[in-house]
Amino acid sequence: MNIPVQTLLAKIEEELKLAKSSAKQESLREKVYSIKILCELILDEKAAAKMEVPVIQPAPVIGQPAMNQQIFQQPILNQQVFQQPAAMPQAKKLEMDDEANGDSLFDF
Repeated sequence: MNIPVQTLLAKIEEELKLAKSSAKQESLREKVYSIKILCELILDEKAAAKMEVPVIQPAPVIGQPAMNQQIFQQPILNQQVFQQPAAMPQAKKLEMDDEANGDSLFDF
C-alpha cells in the first residue's frame, strides 16, 4: 500500500493533539497506540521499498552455436545399457502340519 508519508505524518499530528487533550488514561493509551501503528507503517513501507528486488527478464537467445545442436542430434553410442537381473525363483513352500492355511503370520 503506497500511502504518502506526509499523509501519515499529518495523521500522527492529529492523534498527538488528541492524546495531549485526553482526560482519561485509557483514551491516552489508545491515541499513543494509534501513533505507534502509524509510525510502524511508515517504517515498514520504507523497509519494503528497500527490499524490493527488480525483476530481471532473461535475455532472448539470439543464436546457439552449431556444436550444441549437433550434440543433441547425434545418436547415443557410448552409453552402457543396464539390464535388470533375472527374477529370483521362489523357494519351494514348506509344508507344515500345523493346519495353517497360508504363508502369512496372520493366517490361522
